[in-house]
Amino acid sequence: MIPRHAAELVQRALARQAAVGLLGPRQVGKTTLAHAIAANTPAVYLDLESRSDRDKLADPELYLSQYEDRLVILDEIHRAPELFATLRGLIDAGRRRGRRAGRFLVLGSAAVDLLRQSGESLAGRIEYVFLGPLDVTEVAPTLPAATQLWIRGGYPESLLAASDADSLAYRRNFIRTFLERDVPQFGPRIPAETLERLWTMLAHHQGGLLNASQLAAGLGVSATTVTRYIDLLVDLMLVRRLRPWHANVGKRLVKSPKVYVRDSGLVHALLGLGDHDAVAGHPVVGPSWEGFVIESLLAVAPEGTDAGFYRTTAGAEIDLVLDLPGRRGRWVVEIKRASAARLDRGFHHARTDLGADRTVDHAFAVYAGDERYPMPAAVEAIGVRELAVMLAGA
Repeated sequence: MIPRHAAELVQRALARQAAVGLLGPRQVGKTTLAHAIAANTPAVYLDLESRSDRDKLADPELYLSQYEDRLVILDEIHRAPELFATLRGLIDAGRRRGRRAGRFLVLGSAAVDLLRQSGESLAGRIEYVFLGPLDVTEVAPTLPAATQLWIRGGYPESLLAASDADSLAYRRNFIRTFLERDVPQFGPRIPAETLERLWTMLAHHQGGLLNASQLAAGLGVSATTVTRYIDLLVDLMLVRRLRPWHANVGKRLVKSPKVYVRDSGLVHALLGLGDHDAVAGHPVVGPSWEGFVIESLLAVAPEGTDAGFYRTTAGAEIDLVLDLPGRRGRWVVEIKRASAARLDRGFHHARTDLGADRTVDHAFAVYAGDERYPMPAAVEAIGVRELAVMLAGA
């Protein structure tokens, strides 16, 4: 098992809160992590996709009240949202008897959907931990390991596959299963073929500005429908909308968000790119690397970090702007898929717009190498892993 940073976060949350929600896309390792936690504490595990386990909860209050002295793990909780009301009653009863923490660990694959369900009944009783695909700080600290993570993505079975062909087959099966089985659980009927075409279009336009009307024209649906489909992909933590940075700089700023397929391995699978050579020769290579770096950094950013990008209509641009919480400063990051870091004038103009030395505490150029060295104008060239480690410790 590859150790996950989220394991410590879950343990801390269980020590102070009655219920903890472990949320993340399918097949990122939530169940594996839950079993690892259960191995070190008295626990009972129920998989709500299993009919036999669901049958045990025919009278959930009666069944769960037997395990007040154990951690109860409820996997795929979105299949039984009616349980949240029962959990609330058990938590409140347990508090009156002195049991205030570590009662329930619930696992789910839909962030917004699960938050909405639990928020109605477990407000003040639940804490959330998000588990994404493996990030660059969770693999071997070498350049080849980071490159393989970029090509194959962070889903454990994809990353650890015996060959590139096996990895690509896993990701294609993941996409097919998601479209045919998972999507119908989370909303009204959506044609799998249409959603796959949209997902593929987003991969082709990785890191591009969201233009719902243009996407709608290509799919033969309305812009409202496209927005609803993208909302679903965002809720399922498969797509990220990176918001534009708004600042009072007296410039005309881009107002549309950028859209990224969050896992670079899924980008490559959607485009049929099975290995490094195929990715390197495709026009998506630069945007794919940009999305990979952004996800690597946001995966380890301190809680409360405000993230966006800066772009003016005149061409001044910064790929990633991070405002860290607690007066820890503003970091600006330019991302280049090259063996040496190079910056264009648009980056420097954007830094000037944002106040440069007055408001920007650190400026970095992330490139494909792993050597760290200074550049002009107080910018540091740095590899993605080293910057992620710095950000995690900020």
